[in-house]
Order: sequence, then structure tokens, then C-alpha cells
Amino acid sequence: MWNIVQKRYWYFGLSALVLLPGIVALLLWGLNLAIDFTGGALLELRFEQAQQPPLPGEVTAWLEQLGYTGAIVQTTEENTVLIRLREITNEEKNQIEAALEEVYGPATELRFESVGPVVGREVTQRAIIAVAAASVGILLYLALAFRNVPHPFRYGTCAIIALLHDTFVVLGVAAILGHFKGWQVDALFLTAVLTVIGFSVHDTIVVFDRIRENMQVYKGRPFEEIVNRSIVQTLDRSINTQLTALFTLTAIYLFGGVTIKQFVFWLIVGMVSGTYSSIFNAAPLLVAWENGELTRWLPGRREREKTAAA
Repeated sequence: MWNIVQKRYWYFGLSALVLLPGIVALLLWGLNLAIDFTGGALLELRFEQAQQPPLPGEVTAWLEQLGYTGAIVQTTEENTVLIRLREITNEEKNQIEAALEEVYGPATELRFESVGPVVGREVTQRAIIAVAAASVGILLYLALAFRNVPHPFRYGTCAIIALLHDTFVVLGVAAILGHFKGWQVDALFLTAVLTVIGFSVHDTIVVFDRIRENMQVYKGRPFEEIVNRSIVQTLDRSINTQLTALFTLTAIYLFGGVTIKQFVFWLIVGMVSGTYSSIFNAAPLLVAWENGELTRWLPGRREREKTAAA
């Protein structure tokens, strides 16, 4: 049987190596916020002579060629295009209109104005509060569901640690790509992070539930052996479930529209991280906690152990 738990510190170390560059990037550069968070300009154009309605992905691609990355484009059947992008001058606005007119024909400007952020500080704070409230709810739920096993709160705590691991993986990748590739964090990114949190907790609970069952089946066996057996028993299910979702997301990323490409990428990163943390971090962390390894290096702990041994 594959002994995953025995090599837990290798997996903890791999997680640290993945998290460290992202955390450094967050501290140095932060997140590259899109106009959903910062506000910008709103330009509405109507192409009455266009042979076919302009597609959002096509308009976004033309804007990126002009150097306007991170634009949000919406279109209607009346050949009307609504463009949200960073603050621009009248000269830049005229440049955009001229470039689009070459593709779609003469345009009528319906409005051009400055707009505030759609996702403001208050919405972001509420999202953070929602995640914190969900974490408390997960902790209480798992403590109640695992009340018949020793130390039930540990299960909830380890699930939250895995959740935070996956969240910071996505945030770190976003900070790195935002700095080097100009990828921006928008409202869809916030949706992706919340979705990743849900997947992460679901995977972790599946493993924990098998641990609870095996503690009744294999009474008297070492806790480390029970946890490792539970991980191996759920390994196929976890990987197969995630692969099914990843194949679908990969197909959407490769062949889907430009407007959702980054959103799908964040989901892929989060789901890969969630599968890893549920198998190689959350459950092994339970074993480390049970063995007292998490407090072994606290100040004074080693001296107390030596005194007790003497």
C-alpha cells in the first residue's frame, strides 16, 4: 500500500515551495486589479451598417491589439457595443472608434463617461466576511459531524487550512501573472476563488468521512495507518472526479471564448490545488497534529520533554 502519510513532510514542503513565490509576489506587487475594482471609462457605440453583430471576444481582441488590456465588452443584437476599460482620454477614445470602424463600419457614439468600480471595497469586504463566516460554519459542522471521534475540531481546522492553501495558491498565481503577463483580477476572479473554496472543502470532507468510517472498522490500529488507508481508498475517486471536471475545463479554456478564458484558468489552478491539498495536506496534517508534531518546536517544549524523560 502506498504510504502517503509517512512522507507527509515532503508534501508539506512541496506546498511551501508552491506557496512561497505567490506570497512574495503578493507582497511585492499585489494583485493587478481590473476596472471592476478600480473604475474607468464607459464607451457605447452602435454600428448600424455592420453585416453581423460584433462579438465580445472579437472586440476584446481588437482592443488588446491597441494596447487596452482588461476591457469588458458587451454586445446586443442591435449592433451596439458597450465597452468598459481603464480611464482614457478623448484622443484614445477616438483611436478606439477609428480602429473599430475599420472592422465594423461607421459607428455612432451613444455615450462616453467615467464610471465607478462595479466591485467596490464594500463588496470585497463582504466577500471576505462571507469566506470567514463559511470557515466558521465548516469548523462547527465538521466538529458536530465528527463528534463521535477524538478531537473533532481538528477535522474542521485542517479543512480550513486546506481551504486557505488553495485560496493563496490562486491568489499567488494571479499576482505573478498580473505582474508578468498583465492579467487582471476582476469580478469573475472573485467568483472563481469562491468556487475553488467549495471544491476544496468537498474533497477534504470525502477523505475525512472515510477516516471516520475506518476508525470504527479498524479499531485498535494506529491512527496513522487508518488515515493512510483512508487516503488510498478515496484516491481513485478524488482523482477521477477532478479529472472529469478538469477535462471539461481544459476544453473550455482551449476552445471557449476569450472573455471567460482567464476565469476558467483560475478554476483549473484551484481545482488542481484542491485535489492536492485534500489528499496530501489535510489528512496528513491530522496525523501530525495527533502525534504532537505541530507543537514539538514551540518554545520550551523540547526542554519539558527532556525533563520528563529524565
